[in-house]
Amino acid sequence: MEQSSVQSRASQVLHNQGKGELWRWSATDLAHGIRTRLISSREAVESCLDRIEEVNPVLNALVEVHAEEALAAADQADLAVKKGEPLGALHGVPVSTKVNVDQAGHVTTDGVVAFKDNLAEKDSPPVANLRKSGAVIVGRSNTPAFSFRWFTNNDLHGRTLNPWDKTRTPGGSSGGAASAVSSGMMPIGHGNDIGGSVRHPAYACGITGIRPTMGRVPGWFGPPNGDQSLSGQLMSTDGPLARNVADLRLALQSMSEFDPRDPLHASVPLLGEPLQKPIRVGLLRDVGVATPSSAVNQALNEAADQLTEAGYVVEEVSLPLFAEAYRLWYLLVLEDFRTNISLVDQYGDEGMKKAAFNYFSNAKEWWGENPGLTDYIKGYARRGTLIVQLQEFLQKYPLLLMPVSAEQAFEQDEDIKSVESMRRVMDAQWSMMAIPVLGFPAISVPTSVADGLPVGVQLLGRRFREDTLFDAAEVIEAHAQIQTPINPK
Repeated sequence: MEQSSVQSRASQVLHNQGKGELWRWSATDLAHGIRTRLISSREAVESCLDRIEEVNPVLNALVEVHAEEALAAADQADLAVKKGEPLGALHGVPVSTKVNVDQAGHVTTDGVVAFKDNLAEKDSPPVANLRKSGAVIVGRSNTPAFSFRWFTNNDLHGRTLNPWDKTRTPGGSSGGAASAVSSGMMPIGHGNDIGGSVRHPAYACGITGIRPTMGRVPGWFGPPNGDQSLSGQLMSTDGPLARNVADLRLALQSMSEFDPRDPLHASVPLLGEPLQKPIRVGLLRDVGVATPSSAVNQALNEAADQLTEAGYVVEEVSLPLFAEAYRLWYLLVLEDFRTNISLVDQYGDEGMKKAAFNYFSNAKEWWGENPGLTDYIKGYARRGTLIVQLQEFLQKYPLLLMPVSAEQAFEQDEDIKSVESMRRVMDAQWSMMAIPVLGFPAISVPTSVADGLPVGVQLLGRRFREDTLFDAAEVIEAHAQIQTPINPK
């Protein structure tokens, strides 16, 4: 977007709403306004803090708000502008961080009572990069215990509500971040994703979220002085949540700087060579795991039509490899998780314990009661084959349009009602699991509201081609019949 258009829009918003409504502004507008001294970072942070005070007691999205620290950082950001110092992409913009990553001087609880005093000495890579970009961290967002459910509830911090409907999940595990961004507490929330934990909360709360290519955003998913699990190294990545695609571009740029603590980080340009036109998009509705609901199918139809009108060529495709990758997640990730099951048994809340039991009870249908080392080795071998198959497919179709979930936001705690209800949830989330196994970037973008709940679609692209996802997502976003931030309902 041209700078003049950003300035014009920011000026118009300021004229229409006044500085008291800065919490409604996008990160892009705030960054430009702060850089040009149209507004100050302090004003932006104060507005967000006022909004947090208004709606967070209802939603419980942020489990920690550090107002004095944030205002001091905002004052330093404003001073840097006055001095003419170099400014980062998110200079002075309020953001949140998820409570399962280290932030210096704050506790990394991961939603577990036993970890309530786990004080971090230094920032994790994504938090460090947000600071380098000039972002002002205003609070810490909630997550389920051990960040391993699509429902954001734990015994330490309590339940986070969806601002669209309190009876429905805000998604997980970055449900606190999604609820906060959707309701206007800040324009950008940090999240991470090994099984949909960025994409699903964004979908459930009617905002955007991107799971970048593995290696794009540096992260660390192990103990400070220990080792990361293999699935954590190969499948878990940090990513931003925001209310629009332009803000996701800005946040991804800010989070992608090299950090030596990530064993797989790759410094790849954020902008690649233009794709050959017309760009072909594969429309993947169903891989034989869960039939999309009528609302989800309608969202896919609308997105396909919008892309077609924009010059893309959309064709329905079949890709059974996603069903296989979905099941493979329940071998490769769950068997890593099994090595820490004693921690869940000792320190997990009842919700996490029930969820773990239900996960394993369903996974044994595919992998048996206790998969062995040979199963694990063959699973990783098969993973490589599936990745190659998808890469070959993406040579013809550089983009895939697919569901985020086969259903809209689930009723609260649907995963722990029974083994059968968990299976329904698991199957609906087939793309949430398959994509981390394969390692490709994917974005969740909202389209509309159906029966009072947000609905949207997911786009997947070639490795390190997040730019192509943003371009297509902006087409869909331009036609979206959904507006955030919203007041809790």
